[in-house]
Amino acid sequence: MAYLTDRKRALGMGSAKSGTAHFWSMKVSAVALLILIPLFVFTFGAALGGTYEEVLAYYAKPFPAIVAALTLTVGFKHFNDGAQVMIEDYVHGLAQKVSIILMTCLSYGAAAVGLFAIARIAL
Repeated sequence: MAYLTDRKRALGMGSAKSGTAHFWSMKVSAVALLILIPLFVFTFGAALGGTYEEVLAYYAKPFPAIVAALTLTVGFKHFNDGAQVMIEDYVHGLAQKVSIILMTCLSYGAAAVGLFAIARIAL
């Protein structure tokens, strides 16, 4: 019979030392979105109802384009972190790793497409 302490039994079964960083990343992106979403709504709302040329001219200005790009980037980062938490909670094994990789590729790919579209309009 092996006499193991509680610490020895738990060794290797603890956290990956990234939980706090992930938690704070989610909180910081949530606060950033709390500021960015109303800014985006007001800047996007000003462009609604305009003709194609008016919308292009409006997003050629730096402020609306930067607000849209920041909202898109922070939003997809927040989405990726939240989806990763859900996957870690409900999917296990190899499927978990594959799902996290696919979700990360999907969210960063969508963010890249959105940023490319904003850059095409703004420049």
